[in-house]
Amino acid sequence: MRERGDRALAAVKKANDQLREARQRTASSTHPHECLSRQELAKLINTWIWDHHNTIAVATANYVGQLERGTIRWPGKLCREALRAILGAPTDSVLGFRNARSRRTVLKRGSTLALAEPVAALLENREPTPIPARIGATDIEQTRRATQVFRSWSRTYGGGVVWDAVMGQLSYSAGLRGASCPESLRPELFSAVGDLADTAAYVALDACAPHEANRLYRFALGCAKQAHDWHLRAKVLSSMAAEAVLTGHPDEGLTLAEQALVRADDRLTATERAMLHGDRAFALARMRRVQEALRAIGTADEHFAHSTPEHDPFLAFYDDAGHARFIGQPLFDLAMIDHHPEQATTRLTAAAAGHAASNVRARTICLTKLASLTMVTGDPLQAVALGHQALDAADGIRSHRAADNLRELYRYAAKHRNLEEVAHLRHRIAMLLIHTDSPYSPPNAPVTFAVPAAKSPKP
Repeated sequence: MRERGDRALAAVKKANDQLREARQRTASSTHPHECLSRQELAKLINTWIWDHHNTIAVATANYVGQLERGTIRWPGKLCREALRAILGAPTDSVLGFRNARSRRTVLKRGSTLALAEPVAALLENREPTPIPARIGATDIEQTRRATQVFRSWSRTYGGGVVWDAVMGQLSYSAGLRGASCPESLRPELFSAVGDLADTAAYVALDACAPHEANRLYRFALGCAKQAHDWHLRAKVLSSMAAEAVLTGHPDEGLTLAEQALVRADDRLTATERAMLHGDRAFALARMRRVQEALRAIGTADEHFAHSTPEHDPFLAFYDDAGHARFIGQPLFDLAMIDHHPEQATTRLTAAAAGHAASNVRARTICLTKLASLTMVTGDPLQAVALGHQALDAADGIRSHRAADNLRELYRYAAKHRNLEEVAHLRHRIAMLLIHTDSPYSPPNAPVTFAVPAAKSPKP
């Protein structure tokens, strides 16, 4: 009995050598003398599906690895099409794919029952939740509430924990666009789906999946255009602007923020204008255009003074603490080139205090920024105390952004590493990153959904 169980277990886990060998026979486009890597193949899958079906796919190196290990035996139709085209295979079977449901094998050891199949194998043939033929206001409200839940989870636990769930929900919610719906509700539907996509994009970035995030932002922007929703458009462009700056493209970030501010006086709320001028300040600070950055901060403060949260459909997070955090970032960058460190300290301190319970990830990032700032411009022992507070807050969250800021603090602390307290802080950061900051696993299968085409008039 045990031998049969072991053989069944081995069969379930049998690697897909045909797929792996096909990949290894294909030359890398960036390193011609090497074979195609899993990461490259994943990007090619996403690109092929986009080019041929105008559909977003979220394949990753981790997903390709699961295919090659045999954890997933039958990928989705579009993924199989892409793999056949990329690897030059005439049929699915040539790539080792078999459309056979895995059989559950139960191994009995004493009084203990153990499932022989890995969880991914149990789920690979799961039917998606059916899309109703007709939807109404209740379905739209459910999408909005799901978005609120995912935002809350992401702020509390980090994007690495929420990634699978939010992509599954987005796949379902995006499908609602094809259902019958009263025309009067269709803009609300696109707006709700776009807001969820914007949240998913932020989660993707926090889970270290930038290529997927870029596609999701484009999808969210398309939904905003379909809905003629200027408020969602502003929020998405703000997210894209901040990401462009963070990834070393401040000029692009400035362009996106200014694009969102077109006709801002009659289209956007005071809070939205404050946020977008904060984005401008962030980009200008990274470009070391100091006086322009300070003017943008002043403009953002002026608009925020007239903020009316009840009129902001997508910016419940942009309260006093949120504004302090948004403005604290460009002030931090200016402080690092010897401009007004005390202002950055004031804003980041207020942001950390305001986010004490509502946003664990934001509190962690603000405390870490504050520790880095103090390590460079102030008392290193005070910076150590702040760093330990940040590490205490970081315990239990899975956030690529938080991890990046901790790495930054580790580097800034190097010049004081001869101090025992600083050395201990750096050791603690290193241990946390070693144990928790591995690449985050994306969904077990690529999630696909078509990008909406914009209709005139466009926002």
